[in-house]
Amino acid sequence: MNPHTLPDTPTTQVLGACPHDCPDTCSMLTTVAGGIAIKVQGNPDHPHTDGALCAKVSRYPERTYHPERILHPLKRVGPKGSGQFERVSWDAALSAIAKRLQAIASSGPDAAQAIVPYSYAGTMGLVQGDSLSMRFFHQLGASLLDRTICASAGAEALTQTLGGKLGMQLAFFAESRLILIWGSNSITSNLHFWRYAQEAKRAGAKLICIDPRKSETADKCHEHIALLPGTDGALALALMHELIAHDWLDHNYLAQYTLGWDLLRERALQWPPQRAAVVCGITAEQIRSLARDYGACAASHAPAAIRMNYGMQRVHGGGNAVRLIACLPALIGAWRNRAGGVLLSSSSNFPVNRAALQRPDLLGTRTPRTINMSTIGDNLLRKSSAEFGPAIQALIVYNSNPVAIAPESGKVVQGFARGDLFTVVLEHFQTDTADYADFVLPATTQLEHWDVHSSYGHTDALLNRPAIAPQGEAKPNTQIFRELAQKMGFDDACFGDDDQTLCRMAYGDAVDFDELLSKGFVTLATPDAPFAQGQFPTPSGKCEFFSARLAAQGLDGLPDHVPNYERFNSSTDYPLAMISPPARNFLNSTFVNVASLRESEGEPILEMHAADAAARGLGNGDVVRVFNQRGSYRCKLKISQRARPGVVNGLGVWWRKYGLDGSNVNELTSQALTDIGKAPTFYDCLVQVEAGVNPTR
Repeated sequence: MNPHTLPDTPTTQVLGACPHDCPDTCSMLTTVAGGIAIKVQGNPDHPHTDGALCAKVSRYPERTYHPERILHPLKRVGPKGSGQFERVSWDAALSAIAKRLQAIASSGPDAAQAIVPYSYAGTMGLVQGDSLSMRFFHQLGASLLDRTICASAGAEALTQTLGGKLGMQLAFFAESRLILIWGSNSITSNLHFWRYAQEAKRAGAKLICIDPRKSETADKCHEHIALLPGTDGALALALMHELIAHDWLDHNYLAQYTLGWDLLRERALQWPPQRAAVVCGITAEQIRSLARDYGACAASHAPAAIRMNYGMQRVHGGGNAVRLIACLPALIGAWRNRAGGVLLSSSSNFPVNRAALQRPDLLGTRTPRTINMSTIGDNLLRKSSAEFGPAIQALIVYNSNPVAIAPESGKVVQGFARGDLFTVVLEHFQTDTADYADFVLPATTQLEHWDVHSSYGHTDALLNRPAIAPQGEAKPNTQIFRELAQKMGFDDACFGDDDQTLCRMAYGDAVDFDELLSKGFVTLATPDAPFAQGQFPTPSGKCEFFSARLAAQGLDGLPDHVPNYERFNSSTDYPLAMISPPARNFLNSTFVNVASLRESEGEPILEMHAADAAARGLGNGDVVRVFNQRGSYRCKLKISQRARPGVVNGLGVWWRKYGLDGSNVNELTSQALTDIGKAPTFYDCLVQVEAGVNPTR
C-alpha cells in the first residue's frame, strides 16, 4: 500500500526509537493514519534528538512500504547466488529448517557447533537483536559468534585504559573550548553530536578534525589534519612528547589518578614531532600547533574534549591508537571539567541484564567454540580439524548482510556458494546475502515490533512501540526464533516470553519501565564529570596507561604505535592506501536499496587526489579498476580534494549487485585482525588503480 495516497483520516503518533548502528539512537515519532505510517520524525521532547532525524531515517516509510520488501517466506529454487526463490508457507519453511538443523546437531557429540549464527547491528535493539535468538542457539549448543565487525578493538582499548566503554556526557561538548574530532565524519555519522559541537563553535571553541579524508565535517572545522591511515597512535605519542617537553601537564592528576605514567612518559619522549611527521605524512609544525592548542587548555584550565569514532581503529594498530588517545585527557587533567575528556562509546553506562535476555545458562556444561565474524570468509572455507572443530554446515543470518559487509568478500562469496552449506536469512529485502540463502524469512521493520534500546553515544534508554501491524506475513525476529524453537522441540518456558516481557527484562528494576512507556526514553543517572577525582572502573581505580591485564596475555602493557600490516610505500606494487568510509546516504549496507537515497548518492565511486590521477593518466568520471592481491573492483573515479595524496577513498558499503561487476569495495579489504579486540582491518589496505574498461551494465 502506498503511504502517500491515504484518504483524509485521523492521525495518531507513536513513540519509537531509531534501531540503526549510529551513536545518536534517536527517539522517533511515527504518524499513523488508517493503520498506515505516513511520516517518521524526531521526537522534539527528547533532548538529544531535538526533533531532528537524519535524511536516511526520516524516509523510513519509503523503506517500510518498499515494493521489493520480502513479505512471505521464500525457498530457493535456482543456483546459489541467483536470487531465484518460490513462496512457501511459514509452516513448510520452519519445518524444513528444523529438520535440517536437527540432522546436523544429532550427527555427533559436538555436531551442533557446525551451526553458526551470524548477526550484528541491522537493529541495535536489545530484544530484536539478541534475546530469543541467543536463547535458541544456547539451547541448541551452536557455535558462539564473536561480534567484532565494527567496534571491538576500540571497546577493548577503552576497557583496558578507562575501565569500560565510558567517557564524557554528550551535551557537555557544547561547553568545550577545544574539540578534537578524531576519526569521525560527525555530520554524516553522529549528527546530534555535531549540534553540540556547533554550539561550542559559536561560543568561541576551536574545532580540529583529524582524518585522512577531508570529510564534510572537516570542511566545517577550523583546521583539518589529514594524516595517513593507521598513524593515529604516532600522532598521539608526538602530542604527548610536546606536552611533556613544554610541561603542559597536570602533575597532580597524573600522580593521583593514573597508573604507569613514568613508563608512558619514557615512550612518548621517543616520538618528537619530526619522527611522527614522517610516519603520519603531515608536517612537524601541524603536530606542534595541535599540541599548543591542547596544552593551552591545561595552562588555562579551559575544557578540552576529544570525540573519537570507529574508523581510526580499523587498522592493525587500531586498539593501541585508541588507548593512546584515551590517555591524553589524563595528561592535562581534562577530566576535571565536565566539558573535558574523551568520548568514543557510552555503552558501559547501561545496566543491561544480558544474562536474563540471552540465557547462557541454557548451554549447561557445554562450551562451544567461538567464530569470529570478521573472518567468516576463511571460516566458511575451512574443513573439519582438531584445531577448528567441525566445518560449518549451517549458517543462520539475521540483522546483517555479510556478503556485502564482511572483508575479503571474494572468499565470503565462495563460502556462501558452497553447495553443502545450509543458509537461512531473516531479512526485509533480497540483499546480496539473501541471494545465497536456502530459505529467506520475512522480518518486521522497526515500525512493526516492540524493542528497547541502549546507546553508544548518549546515556538515555529508549523504548520502541510498534506503530503499524506487520506487513504481509512478516514476523519479529523474536517470533521467528520462538516458532523455530517449538519446531525443534525446545520446551523451556523461556521460549514463551513475549516481547513486552523481554523489554521489561532488559533493564529490570534499573530503569523505570512505566516512564519508558509514557515518554519513550529514560535518562540514566550518571555523573557530570565521571573521572574528575579518578574513580576509574579499572582494577587499580586509575586511568591505566599500563595494563597489567594485557601484559598477562603476553602483550605490551603500554600502548604504542603499531604500524599497518600494509605500509604505505609509493614504490610497491600497490602504492596507494585505501580507506572505505560510509557513503553519506547509507548506513553500512542499509538503505542502499531505497531509491531516493541511492539517487542522492549517485553511484559507487573512488575519490582520488588530482596528482595521483594525473600520474596514472586518469580523468574525472573514468571507469577505473582498483585492485590488489585479494581482488579487483571497478567503479567510477571522482577526482576530489577530499582525498589526500597517496590515499584513495572507496566509499561504501554498496550492495554488490549495484556494482559495475557485481562486486563492491570489500573485494579488496583484508581479513587480518587488529592488535587487540580481534577486529577487522578494513582501512589497512593498499591498492593500485588503473583505467578500467567500459562498464558492461
